[in-house]
Amino acid sequence: MRQELGPDLLKTLDAFERHLRLERNRSAHTVAAYLGDVTQLLHHVRSTGETELRALDLRQLRGWLASQHQAGASRTTLARRAAAARTFSTWAFKNQLIAADVAELLVSPRPHRSIPTVLSAGQASQAIDSLDGDEPEQLRDRLIMELLYGAGIRVAELVGLDVGDLDRNRRVLRVVGKGDKQRAVPYGVPADAALQRWLEEGRPKWATAASGQALLLGRRGGRLDQRAARRVVNAVTADLAGGSGLSPHGLRHSAATHLLDGGADLRAVQELLGHASLATTQIYTHVSVDRLRTSYQQAHPRA
Repeated sequence: MRQELGPDLLKTLDAFERHLRLERNRSAHTVAAYLGDVTQLLHHVRSTGETELRALDLRQLRGWLASQHQAGASRTTLARRAAAARTFSTWAFKNQLIAADVAELLVSPRPHRSIPTVLSAGQASQAIDSLDGDEPEQLRDRLIMELLYGAGIRVAELVGLDVGDLDRNRRVLRVVGKGDKQRAVPYGVPADAALQRWLEEGRPKWATAASGQALLLGRRGGRLDQRAARRVVNAVTADLAGGSGLSPHGLRHSAATHLLDGGADLRAVQELLGHASLATTQIYTHVSVDRLRTSYQQAHPRA
């Protein structure tokens, strides 16, 4: 589809990609998603018989989103594509590629905020305690679980940790989150115990000259990648949460929910998780309220 755009639109798309990567500092995942959306948008413009970007207008944007809706795109997908179109329109206007910011008035559906699946505190402990072996893989996998749940960090933040990012005296991690924003995240005594065993008994057996300062390693000594971490979490939680296993993000959901259940301040949880907006953190209050309602209905005689 991208190659069908023609040389001029391809050059524009390449420039927009550089803008997202270098000026907006977007993650590789976001860049790929936005480029795919804008490619579809430009292909839609060409399908109407137009060959120049200046032909882009609000009517075409609305027609594009309408066609996506008819094709079965979810509200979340439509919201993301509208966001990509607005970002592209603003950039194109500032660079004098179009005469006006045509997406300024574009209204998109609000994404559906589904309640995340979470483990109970008992299930989380059960999953972590199932990793009690002495082999390097078991020591590493326990540390993966302890940090994802105990610190509530993202899987990308986890695999990006270096040994130098640890402050074991204060039990704090320095993580690099979205947009290359750094934050300090505390971790608990159980995670510190798992960390010590991995550093003393596990990591030295796998470390090579190529390992560098990477905290978590694969069997060949390279930095652990995200897919391997996801497989670990999914396998360890396979018998919990409905039998399908959780993703690393599911452990993050669980950590946030249990913090709020325990009385943690919402803004403190926001800072811990590295959310840019408090609205993102507030979804976990719904989980806590749902649990409270379920307990009430099960226990109160007049529920």
